Amino acid sequence: MLTVSARSTASAGAPFEATTIERRDLGPHDVLIDIAYAGICHSDIHTARGEWGETLFPLVPGHEIAGTVSAVGSEVTTFAVGDRAGVGCMVDSCRECEHCRAGEEQYCLEGNTGTYNAIGEDGRPTDGGYSEKIVVDEAFVLRIPEGISLDVAAPLLCAGITLYSPLRHWDAGPGKQVAIVGLGGLGHMGVKLAHAMGAEVSVLSQSLKKQEDGLRLGADHYYATGDEGTVEQLERRFDLIISTISATVDMTAYLNMLKLDGTLVTVGAPPEPMTVPAFALIPGRRRLAGSMIGGIRETQEMLDFCAEHGLGAEVEVISADQIDEAYDRVVASDVRYRFVIDAATIAG
Repeated sequence: MLTVSARSTASAGAPFEATTIERRDLGPHDVLIDIAYAGICHSDIHTARGEWGETLFPLVPGHEIAGTVSAVGSEVTTFAVGDRAGVGCMVDSCRECEHCRAGEEQYCLEGNTGTYNAIGEDGRPTDGGYSEKIVVDEAFVLRIPEGISLDVAAPLLCAGITLYSPLRHWDAGPGKQVAIVGLGGLGHMGVKLAHAMGAEVSVLSQSLKKQEDGLRLGADHYYATGDEGTVEQLERRFDLIISTISATVDMTAYLNMLKLDGTLVTVGAPPEPMTVPAFALIPGRRRLAGSMIGGIRETQEMLDFCAEHGLGAEVEVISADQIDEAYDRVVASDVRYRFVIDAATIAG
């Protein structure tokens, strides 16, 4: 076993503290990654604060991981020492069900194994990226292309793929009107990606306070849905709307903004059930859908696409001692647009 420094929380809402954890010995197909940066995802906060059901404490979160390979198992063929590598939201799956065989491991019928707050095949809880090193099977390690610095690459492993997957699946591109609801950690990547794909991109936000940022990131239009008349102005405007927000929203208003055969996709997870009137769907043959992250193949495609187009997340790099403060700021929407932990500060 390999002992490494980490930051963990002992119970729901408890502060993060310096600790050590054990990583498994390198197996034949394992890759050891020296972590350089770990992004803070809102999912980390929900899990650490016990807001998404049972949490396995003590918890080491983090599923936006970027670093460098420092050792490989005897049968590893896809990575070598010195390679730039990343780990996203999952570290294993059954690999045998129809979804896994199709490269959609995120929808594994047996349930994929999360990078943290899950039980690995060794029967031990998985620990995430708020640590110095991680050991992962090569089948779930991503190659970070040259041209993307590791700090801005880390959030791509969750925020990036969470938006890339539905944009690709619903054919965002030239001639398509795409709207992103919310300009936060997820939404800002949606704007960048949709713009790079060639779509005409709009941001739908409660106010115009981030309008300058939205236009700079690639939006063609920016609308404040709280302004009188805006919702009516946008009726039957969009082919695809992706909602990134986790608050309960007026689904009718957004569905009415869809063209014939348009799709509203939610990647945010509101805590309350969504109310969807049938007549918001029926008249325009509209669809309401959900989407998770992508599979390993699609995530690598996303990273290569970002490298080709010079895309990365907008980040604020922090030390590990600032995790608790960063969590509060994320909840208050006081970050533009992703906190990233400098792993060199993990040991304290």
